[in-house]
Amino acid sequence: MEIVRKNFALKVLAVTLAIVGWAYFRLAGNPIVATTQVQQLSIPITAVNLPLGYVARFGDHEAVVTVQTKPGQVPVKPEEIKAVLNLADKAAGVYNIPVQLVAPDVAVQSLSPASVTLTIESVEARTFPIAVHYVGTQPTGIVVSFSSIGPDTAVVRAPTSTLTQVASVRADIAMPNEPKSIDEMVRPVAVDASGVPLPVVAVSPNLVRVQARFVAGTAPSR
Repeated sequence: MEIVRKNFALKVLAVTLAIVGWAYFRLAGNPIVATTQVQQLSIPITAVNLPLGYVARFGDHEAVVTVQTKPGQVPVKPEEIKAVLNLADKAAGVYNIPVQLVAPDVAVQSLSPASVTLTIESVEARTFPIAVHYVGTQPTGIVVSFSSIGPDTAVVRAPTSTLTQVASVRADIAMPNEPKSIDEMVRPVAVDASGVPLPVVAVSPNLVRVQARFVAGTAPSR
């Protein structure tokens, strides 16, 4: 017993180090343990099952998910995981929707954000007259003697809050530097009160025919 008690602390330390060393080399040499890994992936968030005639607006479009693959499993590719917001049976309003993961057989350690606040709006339609809009500086002595557009109305479809911003629909034509006649197919655009285009709206028809005649002199335009 005296032999055992002599330098007992050093003997315990030696045994502990031996066990730790054995475990390290045992696990480091195990190919199954070596392939286990943690991954952090950035996944686009998409809305699904949105009722027809509605649009969803939300600010968080990326989810960060941390996953751990099972022993011996190949790393997960970002496109193999889907982050979705299920909007089935949702009408217009503000909601906080949990982010649902559609993923392979992996252990999910964390997900951010766990939910997304969004606004659902109905898409409405309104008819506007189409005006010919001349772009550029009018050269001295060049005037518009004739112009026509057909069709002369357009249907604008947009979420309710955006549709209220539409002030007019116009077809842009560049002012020429010399007398000439034009006959062009032009894409009408919806603009706000400041004349700034609103690209989030849909305008139908997407092309209209614009005819105009530019002459020298002071002929009245119409």
